[in-house]
Formats: sequence, structure tokens, C-alpha cells
Amino acid sequence: MRLWPILALLLAALMTLFSRRWPGSAQRFALPLSVVAVLLALWELACRSAGTDIFPTPAQAFAALGELARTDRLWRDSVASLFRVTWGYCLAALIGIPVGLVIGWSTRSYQALNPIVQGLRPISPIAWIPIAILWFGIGDLSAIFLILLSSFFPIVVGTTAAVRNIPLVHVRSAQNFGLEGLALFRRVVLPAALPQIITALRIALGVAWLVIVASEMVGMQSGLGYLINDARNMGKRYDLVVAGMLMIGIIGIVLDLLVRRLERFDEVRWGFVKQ
Repeated sequence: MRLWPILALLLAALMTLFSRRWPGSAQRFALPLSVVAVLLALWELACRSAGTDIFPTPAQAFAALGELARTDRLWRDSVASLFRVTWGYCLAALIGIPVGLVIGWSTRSYQALNPIVQGLRPISPIAWIPIAILWFGIGDLSAIFLILLSSFFPIVVGTTAAVRNIPLVHVRSAQNFGLEGLALFRRVVLPAALPQIITALRIALGVAWLVIVASEMVGMQSGLGYLINDARNMGKRYDLVVAGMLMIGIIGIVLDLLVRRLERFDEVRWGFVKQ
């Protein structure tokens, strides 16, 4: 493949990025596609300048992605990873949001539990892999436990901060209108904290997706992490390795878009900038 088409693609993508003539609706698609085109062109140029046959070019990586899709292994491993992430993440949200609300709302709970949360939070979820295997064995349960653990702390910390950062004037105004106790919490505190809670859920989902790949490289026999590790071991198929990485990124984008759908509800739309 000649070099000039790559340079032409890079130039066209850069011109699109810096152009101000695009209407607002078109920019939502043109700008990210232009960034992708720039990254692909730079990737191709880097492979050509390095002169290596080990690291795949974009064309080789996408060809490997198609190879995996034709053998159905890509879909099986993707479903396995999504199954583990869904269970662990949903359990973390079901437990973490109420815990964060209690810690954020109650001063005594904050003083009692926040030091424990802050002490456990910096421990890498990867460090829990040996303990997870010891407790649950090699299988889905250990992976779900790791996802729950890795998602729980970002959700708790984000929810706690969301409640404690509510302007005091909002609470005082509601109390002046006779709202107290659970009514105050349900009608003022929770709606005011929901936008930041959704942001915490997005962050936790990204962390969960990182951890599942790492855990599958160590103690699993399926999943995208296992696929990447297996491709590296079977003849150093780095094109399959990069193909697995691309699939992880694609699924990550889709999952983030699904969580962002929560921003469309009327109860939380006020807390986000209109895009």
C-alpha cells in the first residue's frame, strides 16, 4: 500500500477537525470520525516507520477481527465478559448507591464508615484476584466478585459526594415548606444527587470493564481477557491481540452510551449541559 493515500486521509481528517463550517448536528458524527481517521493514519504511519512485522497494521487488526467473528469465538468471549460484568456491576449499584446515600446524608454514618471506605478503595482490584480464586475458585463467581468490588467503591464515593455537595440552601428551603425526614430525602436530596450518581455509575462501569479483562487473563477459560492472553501465547498472534483490544473498546463505547441514556429522564436532565 502506498504512502500517499494515508497522508491524504490524515490531511482530510485534520481539515475536518479544524473546520468551523460543519452544522451542529453533523459535528456530532464528523468530529469523532475524524479523530478515528487521524488515529488510524498515525497508527499506519507508526507501523511503517518502525518497519516491524510483529505489531499489526490497522488493516491486519481489522482482518483479525473478522477472522474471530467468522469462528464465533469473538461473540462467545464477548458474551462471557458481558455476563460477568452485568452481574457484578448491577450488584455493586444495588448495594453501593444506598450505602453512599446513607453515608452522605448521615453525619454519624459518614464519620464511622468513610474512613473504612477510603482505606479499602485504594487497594487495586487486581490484588484481590488470589483471594477471589481462593474463596470462589476459577469461574464466573470469582469474576463477578471482582467486578462487584471494583465497581462498589467508585459508586459509593460518587454517591456520597453527590449528597454532601447539595447546596444547603436547597435543604433549608424545603424544610421551610414543611418537608422533613424521608419526604425531604425523596423529593429534594435524591433528585439533586442523581446527576452526580449517574456520573459515578459511568466511572464505575469503565473500571469494571478494565478489571474483567485483567481477571480473565489470570483465572478464566473464556472472555475477552482470556482471548487476548491466548492469542499472545499461540504463536504470538498480535493481530488477534489488537483485535480483542478493539472489541473491548467498541463494547466500552456501547456500554457508556447505554448508561448515558439515563441522562434523558426528566428527573436528571436539569443537571446536564444540553448537547
